[in-house]
Amino acid sequence: MKIVVCIKQVPDTAEVKLDPKTNTLIRDGVPSIINHDDKAGLETALRIREEKGGTVTVVCMGPPQADVALREALAMGADEAYLLSAREFGGSDTYATATIIAAALKKIGFDLVITGRQAIDGDTAQVGPQIAEQLGVPQVTYAESVKVDGDSVIVKRQFEDRAHVLRVKLPCLITALTELAEPRYMNVGGIVDAYAKQVKIIDFESLRNSLNPDWIGIKGSPTNVVQSFTKQAKAAGTVMKDLTADQAVAAIMDKLIARHLI
Repeated sequence: MKIVVCIKQVPDTAEVKLDPKTNTLIRDGVPSIINHDDKAGLETALRIREEKGGTVTVVCMGPPQADVALREALAMGADEAYLLSAREFGGSDTYATATIIAAALKKIGFDLVITGRQAIDGDTAQVGPQIAEQLGVPQVTYAESVKVDGDSVIVKRQFEDRAHVLRVKLPCLITALTELAEPRYMNVGGIVDAYAKQVKIIDFESLRNSLNPDWIGIKGSPTNVVQSFTKQAKAAGTVMKDLTADQAVAAIMDKLIARHLI
C-alpha cells in the first residue's frame, strides 16, 4: 500500500503577530511547525504501515524552507518526501493549491491520501476535500479513527454530537483530526537518516503537462484575503460586591436593558 500524507508548514500561532499597516502575518522570527492535524495524519499513516506494510510518502507545498517540515516527517519515519515549490505556485488559494497538489499526487501515485482537517493559519478545511474532487476519489472528513481492512478503510468520522462509521474502497482520501493519533517523537537515528535522504522537488515544469497556468497562483485563485486581524482585548468588566440575590438580578437586568439586549 502506498500512503501519501499531505502536510503544511505553518507559523506557530502562539507566536504570530500582524502587521498593523498591511494586515498580514509577520513571519520573520516566528518559528514554523508542521500543522497539528497533518502531524496526526502522518502518525496514522506510519501506524498503518507498521501493521499492514507499504510505504509512507509526505508531500508539502511551500517555499524552499518548507524542506525543514519534510525533514521532520522523514525523521518520524516517512519513507520519502516531495516538496512542491515554484514561483508559479505563489499566492494560490485553496482551490489553486488543491489543483497543484492533485496534479502532483497523480504523478507520484497513491492508494490512500491523508491530509489534515484544516491548517491553523487558514482554518478553511477546504484543501483536503478539494484534492479528493480533483482526483475523483471518495473522501471521508473529520476522521477520529482509521482501520485498513483489505481493499477498504473503515473510518470513524466525528459528526456533531455523534459519529459515523464508514467503509470506503481504496483509493480514497481522509482528512484527519488532531485527536486521530498522538504523533511520535523524532529520535537521533531518525534525524540523521532524514538528512541523508533526498527531498525531491516538484516544480511547475514537472507538472506543466497536467497544470493549466491560468488555474494556479494568484491568477488562478478565485478567492483572496481582504483583511486579517487579531482578536481585540475586551475592557475590564464591572464587579458588583455585597449584593443580595435580588439586587444582583436587578443590576444585571438593568445592564441588559440599557444595551437593548432584552
